[in-house]
Amino acid sequence: MATIESYVTQSGKRYMVRYRKPDRTQTNKRGFKTKRDAQSFLNSVEVSKDRGDYIDPSLANVTIAELGPSWLERKKNLKPSSFRPMEIAWRLHVEPIWGKRPISSILFSEAQTWVTGLSVGNLKAEPPIPGKAAATVIRAYGVLAAILDEAVRDRRIRVNPARGVELPRRTKKPHVFLSHDDVSQLADASKHPTLVRVLAYCGFRWGEAVALRVKDVDTIKRRIRIEQNAVRVDGKIHVGTPKSHERRTVPYPRFLSAAIDAACIGKHPDDLVFPDPAGNYMRPPHTGKNRVSWMDAAVQAANVARVTPHDLRHSAASFAVSAGANVKACKECLGTARPQ
Repeated sequence: MATIESYVTQSGKRYMVRYRKPDRTQTNKRGFKTKRDAQSFLNSVEVSKDRGDYIDPSLANVTIAELGPSWLERKKNLKPSSFRPMEIAWRLHVEPIWGKRPISSILFSEAQTWVTGLSVGNLKAEPPIPGKAAATVIRAYGVLAAILDEAVRDRRIRVNPARGVELPRRTKKPHVFLSHDDVSQLADASKHPTLVRVLAYCGFRWGEAVALRVKDVDTIKRRIRIEQNAVRVDGKIHVGTPKSHERRTVPYPRFLSAAIDAACIGKHPDDLVFPDPAGNYMRPPHTGKNRVSWMDAAVQAANVARVTPHDLRHSAASFAVSAGANVKACKECLGTARPQ
């Protein structure tokens, strides 16, 4: 039987509710200022037990720091390029702020204030703290919200207090589209002309292009199979399936046949089509201090709009549509969930 008992504290009379949990063990809740409040709590407990959605308050005392590492460990099945940003978001933005907080103590308003603070920064601080990019804020929020979602599914809390927070909008840079002449000039000015043309006319991601092996190229049917993706994470190349694990076959135009044949001739079927000088996976062109990448050097020499290898996917989509390809076929060739 549940009971309501009074007791005296230095602040005055208080009430305690004793009740049994669904597993028949006894527990209590103290600190009610009025008997009416205590009765209201007891009624809610009995209703939740009848409905089968009772939440044990003791389970909600766990902190974010206790739940976070195990949640992150379960995400290690993701590709390194997906897992690494999550780990960084947890370590830099979530754990330092929320780590010591019991999940039952987190309020919606606090989550919103945190997201807004990440977005706008604090220019009055010493030194000033600039706002984070929208993608960084959304990723950090996603980690916190996912941990709390799991707590809901584990019946530690009834609802996720972070859901419904207003997030910053991602702003995309305008797409750059090159003409056929632009691509020709860019390729001719590049150290890797065939690679540039393949990127511009086949729409491969960088990692997909540099992971191509001779056996993936069907020179008779003029088709290329995308089986792998080579991504650089923390300075190391990780080879896995293409983005979203979607393998696909992409046709290439006849005018690329001679160049692609030349890139494959004399090589073993398992050899890379576009290797670096040592025969390994090429790393993305990167412009750093006192160093201009081969891609930027080609852009300057060709006097075309500044593009990255990934930007060439937009030109590939434009060429395909101009040639009469429908949206669905274009999407399948690019390996994307939506047209570029």
